[in-house]
Amino acid sequence: MSLAVEAASNSKNMGFDENREEGDTLDNHGNENEAEKISSQMNEASLYATEDETDDEGSKIELGPQRTLKEELEKDKDDESLRRWKEQLLGSVDLENAGETLEPDVKILSLSIVSPERPDLVLPIPDDGNPKGLWFTLKEGSRYNLKFSFQVANNIVAGLKYTNTVWKTGVKVDSSKEMLGTFSPQVESYTHVMSEETTPSGMFARGSYSARSKFVDDDNKCYLEINYTFDIRKEWGAT
Repeated sequence: MSLAVEAASNSKNMGFDENREEGDTLDNHGNENEAEKISSQMNEASLYATEDETDDEGSKIELGPQRTLKEELEKDKDDESLRRWKEQLLGSVDLENAGETLEPDVKILSLSIVSPERPDLVLPIPDDGNPKGLWFTLKEGSRYNLKFSFQVANNIVAGLKYTNTVWKTGVKVDSSKEMLGTFSPQVESYTHVMSEETTPSGMFARGSYSARSKFVDDDNKCYLEINYTFDIRKEWGAT
């Protein structure tokens, strides 16, 4: 999902060197002349001043007031060229779904396992994200995709991604992450199908697994975390 249990089949800067340049002018006693010393001191002072200024500037950076998506869309709405530019940038945004808050809201509506060998296996999503008991069973050596749909409201969600970690008998056997993208709020739900995977087969691959799946964005805000168990057996589990 990327349940990514294929691993189970294998039980699977920046430096700064300050050196004197060749050709530095020396006086008769083998020392740098006065002009060279003054120039060197000025350069050194300039370097430290630049570093201090950079630190000060970094601590004083102000990004300006943040706006909700609705405020941004309504701003300059009388300017036709700006309005068209925003539409191209944001796509089809539903103003009814663009809320008055800065935080986006992402709701995972459905999760299913799709395989050419059987009807789609729809997985119930409990409110607390923790299915009770065995969540599903995969057939060894079978091809499948994870498919899910979700809805975005209030504001744009940036860098939405899916992460999944799998353990067997307490040992981590796989960890994966897939970037889904950036999505604007709209009435229609989004649908994403993960890349096809093949479950491992054989005596050592069969058995029970535990896993944790998450949907998080660039700000590391988690919209859904699911902790569950699944099996790999000789045959598919019940629908």
